[in-house]
Amino acid sequence: MSEREVSVKRTTKARGSMSAAAGIVPKKQYSLREIYRITWLAALTMMGSRGVPCDRLAAERVMLAVTEVNGCALCSYGHARMALDMGMSDSEVRGLLGGVTADAPVAELPGIAFGQLYADTRGHPEPQAWTDLVEHYGKPRALCVLRAARMMMWGNAMGIPLSSLIARLRGTPDASSSLIYECGTTLGGLVLLPAALTRALFMHWRGAPIEP
Repeated sequence: MSEREVSVKRTTKARGSMSAAAGIVPKKQYSLREIYRITWLAALTMMGSRGVPCDRLAAERVMLAVTEVNGCALCSYGHARMALDMGMSDSEVRGLLGGVTADAPVAELPGIAFGQLYADTRGHPEPQAWTDLVEHYGKPRALCVLRAARMMMWGNAMGIPLSSLIARLRGTPDASSSLIYECGTTLGGLVLLPAALTRALFMHWRGAPIEP
């Protein structure tokens, strides 16, 4: 195992131990109805924010914050690896996956906080939170935060049942999950994907707003 892989495993493991110590539920579960909404919102936001330049590391910080709240094992591992590859420090990645922002740049904290709120409210943040973000960052940068949050929400909503299914196949089933949920949600999310993308395309064509 390479040094980088060891670092990623150590970082993602730290997230779980920090959450457990704080008494936080390891993961959320999303219904197919929620996944449908999460999917078309993510697609609509991607379409509506095309051409908006976004800082990749800033977006990755938001994504790590979102997946920390949702508790997706696959997403935590994958995005920890990406963040480290992009040059983020091991301590910062580990902190974000544990809900700690001490090592994150001060300028990125409002975006990270919005990502945490977005996930904590299951994609229904208070309108004032979005207004405050726009006032702080300006519309283009706020859209980058929203895009990162919504894309990670989609990844988490699909990745959580898949993570539990993989764990079950490895002989360590998740006590808070079930085989029916894991298979049904994983397959159901894929079945709903074309309909969600079609809705997003139609709404984009109509010029629907993408803001929360």
